[in-house]
Amino acid sequence: MATNSNVGNSTPIEDLVADLRRSIEGEVRFDAYTRAMYSTDASIYQMDPVGVVLPRSPDDVSAVVSTARTYGVPVLPRGGGTSLAGQAVNHAIVLDFSKYMHKVLEVNPEGKWVHTEPGVTIDALNRQLSTYGLLFAPDPSTSSRANIGGAIGNNSCGAHSIIYGKTVDHVSALDVILSDGSMAKFERLNERTLAQKLASTGFEGDIYRKVHDLALNNQIEIERRYPKIMRRVGGYNLDLVREASSINLCNLVVGSEGTLAVATAAKLRLEPLPHRRGLAVVHFHSLSDAMEATESILEEKPAAVEHIGKMILQQARASLGFSRNLGFLQGEPSDVLVVEFFGDGDAEIASLLDRLKFRMKQSRLGYAVTTLTEMADQAKVWEMRRAGLGLMMNVSGDAKPIPFVEDTAVPVQRLPEYVKRFDEIVKSHGTEAGYYGHASVGCLHIRPLVNLKLRQGIDRMESIASSISDLVLEFGGSMSAEHGDGIVRGVWTEKMFGSTLYKAFRELKAAFDP
Repeated sequence: MATNSNVGNSTPIEDLVADLRRSIEGEVRFDAYTRAMYSTDASIYQMDPVGVVLPRSPDDVSAVVSTARTYGVPVLPRGGGTSLAGQAVNHAIVLDFSKYMHKVLEVNPEGKWVHTEPGVTIDALNRQLSTYGLLFAPDPSTSSRANIGGAIGNNSCGAHSIIYGKTVDHVSALDVILSDGSMAKFERLNERTLAQKLASTGFEGDIYRKVHDLALNNQIEIERRYPKIMRRVGGYNLDLVREASSINLCNLVVGSEGTLAVATAAKLRLEPLPHRRGLAVVHFHSLSDAMEATESILEEKPAAVEHIGKMILQQARASLGFSRNLGFLQGEPSDVLVVEFFGDGDAEIASLLDRLKFRMKQSRLGYAVTTLTEMADQAKVWEMRRAGLGLMMNVSGDAKPIPFVEDTAVPVQRLPEYVKRFDEIVKSHGTEAGYYGHASVGCLHIRPLVNLKLRQGIDRMESIASSISDLVLEFGGSMSAEHGDGIVRGVWTEKMFGSTLYKAFRELKAAFDP
């Protein structure tokens, strides 16, 4: 959260460690082994942290932030380390909440909300909520290890965002530690409480006044420059901070990637568990055919439309573990769309699947449709979809499908043309790409094969990213639709939002973290 990481130049690192150990009950780990463990996430980056702290309480977090501020050392809140854009690595004190701060504090089934600490994984939380017939809806494919805190920091989405939206749509209150070590609670304020915040003295009052002014003074630019699509998580959420005549700083902290405040607890809105689910796997001979079919499929109101591309299918067939579970595939499709429906009973699910099959046949979209109503059969499909990234990384050779432009999104109706142009850019750089993702909301995870062991490969990556950023702007899309800006896409912030909003983002960051 601070910017000066020159600890050790004027002050011995031993003093920092000693002060941390005196002030907190959690674990303070500055040894070489721990620092190496936390030097990577799921991105292309490796950065040794200054050290790692495993806090036991909000008081611990407050003490770490205050101590780090004194020493001029950055602080990095980290969840499960599943970040694909480099958000979970930095030369900083890493705060890992997963060991101690993972308690579910309260569940209110009637009100459909839960109060939880940030270190619990999404799957672990949902296992507890399932006894009440409820769930926390955002479902990234890494939900077995992704923490709630990470979902909040990244504004995570998932396969069912077409009906559930993003994490920001499910957070009603946040307990946070500000950069001066003070504690605050962010939630939607009414006009009276907002007036009190704006009139208050002190650091929190300064934040409210600055955010209020930035949101008010940049309304025209916000309307002009923010993409008109649901899947946009890049930049700060200045477009969501004003609610009617009030302000909700929750909406600003969600998606801020740990750069504004540290969340120590969250009140989350919950959704009822679906009664029944059904899957259809629609088969295609080409990527373009799959993209052409997406808009038509959406007219049937599915809960999810997931794309699985050629590279993943090839790797699955070559995998001993997955090849035996591909009975849902007919023939040799280059691409498939996995379409899920929710319903109240078996008859409704059967009707929805039949309607989709009829639509595909009538419109001659896809050469085959496999329907699955048994949960065990559906699980095999979802297992392959969730393993898509790992399967792609099994491609032989030094060139790997690298995450750097894998998180763009455009309006669904423009997907066919967009993917065609994207593929042309990739091939013009002498390589190919793996495709998968959330076709339902125009967000495909497209990973060009690049050899980052060579300078030529790094130059190729930068050139592709520059061309794709131009393409995204042309199509009115988002450069960052799910995985966040982080290090890899932060460089494009000014280009994507313009110099006026970029200046507003900088002022916003300075207000929270001077």
